[in-house]
Amino acid sequence: MSTVKTYESGHRLFDEGGIADRCWVVLSGCVMIDSMTPSSGRAALQSLGRGELVGWSWVVPPHRWHFGATVVTPTRALVVDAVRLRELADADPEFGYRIALIMVRTLADRLQTTRIRLLDLQN
Repeated sequence: MSTVKTYESGHRLFDEGGIADRCWVVLSGCVMIDSMTPSSGRAALQSLGRGELVGWSWVVPPHRWHFGATVVTPTRALVVDAVRLRELADADPEFGYRIALIMVRTLADRLQTTRIRLLDLQN
């Protein structure tokens, strides 16, 4: 269900709109979350490092990436088969609840980071 992989700087983990069938937990290194903008192309949104989850779109149907992600520095990560993780969460409600808590915490952190960034842009 999971494996540890190493990625070199510049490696593209996923693109917006692609099938979200896995997620990563960064063990070391840095991954940049980004989004495409009409005027300037790819815009960096947030960097994620050790202990952080990369990719949450696998939780919400239709399981397509909402953002993109690129490895910034050599990165070692635990790669999780999200399709299997969803199956296990569906089969075991207690496990599913624990996964949901992790995902809500992740989304709350991302929203807080976005809020702070937006406030900085206004100043």
